[in-house]
Amino acid sequence: MNKFIKVKKSLSKYYNKDININLSPATGYRARCEFGYKDNCYTMMDNGKKVFLTTFNLPHQSIQNIMEPLLKEIQLNLLIKKKLFQINFRTAHDVVLVTLIYHKELDSDWLENAKIIASNLNIHIIGRSRKKLLATGISELEELIDVDNPYYLYQDDKTFYQPNKYLMSKMVEFSLSLIDKPKDLLELYCGSGTFTIPMSRCFNKVFATENNRASITYLNKSINKNKVTNVLQSRISDTELTEAFNGRKFRRMGEINLSDYDFSHVLVDPPRSGLNENVTDILNKFKNIIYISCNPETFERDIMNLKDYKVKKLEVFDQFSNTPHLELVALLTKV
Repeated sequence: MNKFIKVKKSLSKYYNKDININLSPATGYRARCEFGYKDNCYTMMDNGKKVFLTTFNLPHQSIQNIMEPLLKEIQLNLLIKKKLFQINFRTAHDVVLVTLIYHKELDSDWLENAKIIASNLNIHIIGRSRKKLLATGISELEELIDVDNPYYLYQDDKTFYQPNKYLMSKMVEFSLSLIDKPKDLLELYCGSGTFTIPMSRCFNKVFATENNRASITYLNKSINKNKVTNVLQSRISDTELTEAFNGRKFRRMGEINLSDYDFSHVLVDPPRSGLNENVTDILNKFKNIIYISCNPETFERDIMNLKDYKVKKLEVFDQFSNTPHLELVALLTKV
């Protein structure tokens, strides 16, 4: 049974309409990839076995183009090669950011050698070792997201960012189509603002929450770049947010008062583990839930726990072609 039939069958008792499936190209779709490094090869695990590669067809073409040349540069440079154990790639608008991660302390000599490689390949290199970061140029990426009203997002080599260059804008567009009679929006797991910024144009006010410090930094940068004035954010976890709804005060929320909002919608984009029990209890306060899921199994578990809701709209996004993984975007409305 393929993954599309499986997800349609498992969700049929909650959603009996035909499910639209948004497909991705089979190759060249990943805007970020992480590899191990050994014996002058990229390494990854496949069915429990380590695989050695010199190139790979899933990353975006701008990454594929420099994978083999980068290995050749590393092989010829002992200072760059020594104690290197991981190589990560990210790209936005064909600008490639490469992170080299080491079991040694990096110094100015390393940086000068990395600058030569960066110049030869027209890329930007970050070196990371214990509590240290060196960069040949930029250490973050700016990307213009092409939806009806384009907007800018930011990321670095450690923040979460949607990996599929072709489906991210489609996920945003479908999420926006789920909004009806908007007032204020509460967002959990907002990351660096993939959905926060476009959603802000539909709601009176947005309160966005995220536990990752770097993501909040880039969310603030996006808010400023896009001249957004109706979004407030706080670096609090999902559990802390539930405590805030129950009256606990957090200094990280500053002067933000939840009673000042009239939330018509809540948007959640949780990790693969889904929603914890406390969050599910809080969500029961809202009429409309926009749920972005990277795990159909925990999505099904969570909608079973949200007993007073029905799945009104749902689409599937095949972000990881030729893998078992699927993403879902759904609108849950209170019965």
